[in-house]
Amino acid sequence: MLSIQHRVFMEVARLLSFTRASQTLFLSQSAISKQIKSLEQFYKTGLFERHGTRVSLTPAGQLLYEKLLEATQLQHELHQAMHQLNQDFLPPTKLAIGASTTISLYVLPPVLSAYLRQYPTIQISVLNRNSTNVQKALLDHEIDVGIVESIPRLNTLTYSPFLTDEVVAVCSANSPLRNQSLTITDLPAIPLALRENGSGTLAAVESALQKQGIRPAQLQIRIRLGGTEALKNFVLADTCLSFLPRLAIRHELATSALVEVPIQGLTIERGFHFIQRKGTENNQWVNAFIRTTRRYYSFIE
Repeated sequence: MLSIQHRVFMEVARLLSFTRASQTLFLSQSAISKQIKSLEQFYKTGLFERHGTRVSLTPAGQLLYEKLLEATQLQHELHQAMHQLNQDFLPPTKLAIGASTTISLYVLPPVLSAYLRQYPTIQISVLNRNSTNVQKALLDHEIDVGIVESIPRLNTLTYSPFLTDEVVAVCSANSPLRNQSLTITDLPAIPLALRENGSGTLAAVESALQKQGIRPAQLQIRIRLGGTEALKNFVLADTCLSFLPRLAIRHELATSALVEVPIQGLTIERGFHFIQRKGTENNQWVNAFIRTTRRYYSFIE
C-alpha cells in the first residue's frame, strides 16, 4: 500500500498545484505542505520547484512520480490476482472513467447502475470532457479508461470499438428551415451553431463536410458552444441549423421540439471507442466495466 505521503505527492505532481491538490484531497494546504516536506526530508532532496503560485517537478520529483505510477499499477494487479485466488478479498477500489459529453449524459447512467450492483465495493468517478481532453486525462493518469469519439489516435493508447451513432442536422420547430430539404451547396449560406474545437461531434461533422468539398472556413458559424446540452438548448431557442448526435436528441425529435433537416447526400456517423493506456489492458475492473457496457447495449439494440 502506498503511504499517505506518497498519495499526497502524486496528487500534487498530477495537478502541479498545492491548492488544487488540497481541494481534491479535502486537506488543508498546510497539511499538504507538511506531507511533501516529510517526503523531501526522507529522500534528502527537493521534489518540487516553487514558482510563485505554480510548482514544477524537480528531476527527483519526476523520477518519484513515474515510479509511483508503476507502483500503483502493480498494486492494482496484486489486488486483482488476490481476488482471483480468493473471491472474498474485495478491497475498496476506485475506478475513474472519462467520457465525452454524449456518452456521459445519455449512455453511461444505466450501465453504471448495473455495474455497481454487480461490484458494490467499487467507487466510481466520471470525468465529463470532450474527446480530446478525455484522451489527455488518460495520458495524465487522471482516469483508468476513456470512451471517445473518432479523433486522431495516439500510439501510446489502445482503442477498441464500442458503438456507432449518427449526427444529424436539426433546427427548432420555430426555424424557417424546418420544412426544407437542403443540399451540400446550401450550407455556406445558412447560419450554424456548432460544438467547440476538440469536440468529437465537431470533428465528425467537419470530416464529412470536407469529403463533400466544404471547408470550415466557408461556413457561416454564428456561435460555438461547449457541451451537447448547451448546444441543444441554444438550438431549441434559436433558428440556426446545427448538428447534434441522435443519441442526445431522441426525446426532442419524438416531441417535434427539434426537427431533422435532410441534407441530400450527407450522412454523418461517428464511432465511439474505449481507450486504455498500453500495458494496462488487463485491469480487471476496467475490463468488467467494458463487458458490462457492451452487454447492455448489445441487449437493448
